Amino acid sequence: MGKSARERDLPDNEAKAVARMLRVSPQKLNLVAQLIRGKKVATALSDLQFSQKRIAKDVKKCLESAIANAENNHDLDVDDLIVAHAHVGKALVLKRFHPRGRGRMGKILKPFSHLTIVVRQVESKAA
Repeated sequence: MGKSARERDLPDNEAKAVARMLRVSPQKLNLVAQLIRGKKVATALSDLQFSQKRIAKDVKKCLESAIANAENNHDLDVDDLIVAHAHVGKALVLKRFHPRGRGRMGKILKPFSHLTIVVRQVESKAA
């Protein structure tokens, strides 16, 4: 008697995960997201594991969530997954002020970001 299920906006061979309100600028987050775009998930996970960027831990967590969604919710094979999309979006910006000399103020912007990762199952080539 409740609402009918919403149609999937992704094909059957894809799964996604979204990390919202990550405390980093979209420009910095996009540098880390660019590391994993188009790679196999095992390679992407190892790249994030050894990345020096602070936000790489949150990106890795989101990628692991997308892999788990693909495996548990959509019955996709984990070994055949690639990172199809890694989309970074802007969220809110906290505005703070820092007192400067002679009665002036300096503006401090504290941006937040959203991250969407879509993984896709591709057919492995039989050798």
